Amino acid sequence: MSTDTGSSRLKRAFKRFVATPAELEADDLRQQSVDQGCAAIDTVVDRAVVTVFGHVKSVSLAPRAGAPTLEADVFDGAGILTLVWLGRRKIVGIRPGVELVATGRVSCQDGRRVIFNPRYELRPDA
Repeated sequence: MSTDTGSSRLKRAFKRFVATPAELEADDLRQQSVDQGCAAIDTVVDRAVVTVFGHVKSVSLAPRAGAPTLEADVFDGAGILTLVWLGRRKIVGIRPGVELVATGRVSCQDGRRVIFNPRYELRPDA
């Protein structure tokens, strides 16, 4: 028997009805992250090896120590994490709008969560 009451279901339905599209997207991404068995970005700590799921919000090319680096900001509905590939100008498939699962060691730099040279797997478009 379910412990979920009719009133709590009604509250959830009302919350989804009045939520903004950005809030709905964030809720869906959080749920997908849980379904994938990945850590929520806002809970990862410095120097931990984690696997995260998210939506690539932006991709940029930024030099570090004279070498090109490709940076992708990933959003999972709870937080943002930056994936950095050193020595790369472009990676096929890494573009805004794609969903991916990334694994690596988290480093906190300038208040940002960063994973350098992560292993990643692109997820098919929904």
